[in-house]
Amino acid sequence: MSADYTELPPDLPVPEDDGAADHLVGMELPTTPLPSTHGGTIDLASIAGSDAVAISPTTREKRRQLVVYVYPRTGTPGQQAPAGWDDIPGARGCTPQSCAYRDALAEFEALGATVVGINAQTPDEQREFAEREHIPFPLLSDADLLLRDALRLPTFEVEGMTLYKRLTLVAEDELIVKTFYPVFPPDRNATEVVAWLRGRRADMSSMP
Repeated sequence: MSADYTELPPDLPVPEDDGAADHLVGMELPTTPLPSTHGGTIDLASIAGSDAVAISPTTREKRRQLVVYVYPRTGTPGQQAPAGWDDIPGARGCTPQSCAYRDALAEFEALGATVVGINAQTPDEQREFAEREHIPFPLLSDADLLLRDALRLPTFEVEGMTLYKRLTLVAEDELIVKTFYPVFPPDRNATEVVAWLRGRRADMSSMP
């Protein structure tokens, strides 16, 4: 098993859609404050609301859309992943996914979307990863799995840890309007979401 978490090994198992995200579209984001790598706490409902102000470091204009990518856990260079990690469909690829969102951030901002990432690791683990990989947007720590309980997000178990399955939500005015699940390959997720947002903007622009 490779410990280079910036690369995706070949022949990773492809996750199947088990229906665990089918209920999410139309649900309201919860008001659940979570520790942020930007300091303090952030709750998704407040930054997805119609009067929300962008939390991007490069602009302060008002936004309506929030992109939330939820991922299992990031690895640390030189440290082994949990046993059998590469054999769990959808588990591998959190670092490439986050770096792809980092590299596409200007495109999200141009489309009026705020980006946040969430997993169940501790605030310290999230902070170390954000600093190491220069992630400019907030990463939130949900170590108590509050969003699992509030939104019934899918999880899996490995080595005594309960981790989130990989999925991405798009919210407008606190309502989830789109889900990407399963997400594979993870390094293409940001590009897929950008394409969807562009299509969404075009559809709304054509409405009378």
